Order: sequence, then C-alpha cells, then structure tokens
Amino acid sequence: MRMSVHVGCVFLTGLASAASAQSVLLRALEPGPPMTERELQHSEIARSSFLFVQPPEPRTFMAHDLITIIIDEVSKQEASQSLETKKDSTASVGVNALIDPWELLELRLREGGLSNQSLLDLTTKRKFKGEGDYERSDRFSAKITAEILEVKPNGTLVLQAIKTIQKDEETQTLVLSGVARQEDVTNRNTILSTQLANLTLTAKNEGQVRDSARKGLITRVLDAVFNF
Repeated sequence: MRMSVHVGCVFLTGLASAASAQSVLLRALEPGPPMTERELQHSEIARSSFLFVQPPEPRTFMAHDLITIIIDEVSKQEASQSLETKKDSTASVGVNALIDPWELLELRLREGGLSNQSLLDLTTKRKFKGEGDYERSDRFSAKITAEILEVKPNGTLVLQAIKTIQKDEETQTLVLSGVARQEDVTNRNTILSTQLANLTLTAKNEGQVRDSARKGLITRVLDAVFNF
C-alpha cells in the first residue's frame, strides 16, 4: 500500500514538472511586442559585427533637472551713412513809384520822385555734407548652470539660470533664459548658448567701478546741449 502511494506521488510530481516546462516553453515561443526601427537596426548590426556596442538609451529630462550652459556669444555691428543737402533761394522786393503825400492832402494823386527803388534783395544758400561710420564688436564667454522649468509636450526644455557674484561691494548679476532640444544636450550634460532658441541674456554690474565709469550730471547735460 505504501509503495503504491509513493509511486502515485512520484507520478504526480513528474506531471507537474512536465507541465511547468511546457508552460515555460510556450511563453518563450509567444511573440513579444514589435521592435522599433532603432532596435531593429541595432539588432542587425549586432548580428553582423563582433565590435558592436549597444548605445545608451536616450536620457529623459524632468522639471528641476540641472544643465550646464556654455556661453560664447559674439556680435559685430557695422554701419556707414553719408548725407549731402543743398538749397538755394532768392527773394527781391522793389518799388516802382510812391505817392506824393502833399498832393494827397490836396486830394490829388501824383507820383513822387522815388522810382524803381529796390527795398529788399536777398539771396540765401545752404549746403550740408556729413559722413558717419559705426563699428562695434562684443564677445561674452561664461559657464552657468540652468534649471529646467518645464518640459514641453514636444520634448523641448525651458531653461532659466540666475547667477550673482558679489566681491568688494561690487555685484554682478547674470540672467539667462531660453528653450533647448533634448538631443542637443551632450553626455556631459552641457549645451551651447548658440543652440538655445528665444535666448535672453542680461548681464548687470553694480558698484563703485560702474559708478566711476559713468559720466557726471554736468557732463551729461553739456553733451545734451552741445550735441553737435
């Protein structure tokens, strides 16, 4: 009796093992989710090359993540202008005859002795010629860490950075904002300022150095009055 029970247990255990193995085999044969085009390309390259290295998965960004922005802005402006004006005008006033006042008192009209007298003979000429050239070159280089304020539905990143440096009663404030594409962020978590859209860059200095470089009140008034 014990022998038959033991054989039955062994038989049931074997059936369970076979069923488990069959279930694993069926799961392995079940088709998985379809592969993306990128995964198919990588799979084909991996099968044909022993030196293939699987590239890292694209990084995902979230609000409040930090990105280092490398600022290298160069601007150059040139302008040239010339102006030339010329104006001539002539005016003359003459008297052909005058009435004799003594004859006028006697109710008689008689021309006086003044005839063909020129009272006004005016000629004016005006000429102006001016030329001007303007040239300016600026370059701003720095590094600043920006915070992601928002991730747009299309994946672009809204960045903002504020940096304040204080030294010897001198304060320098740098404010930057812009929109970046995720694919432009390098593996070192950096991006160039030239790759930002809607870039706004403001640098402001406050302190004695800035005040000493500004013109005084009297100088500014004289420049406004004698601006020629």
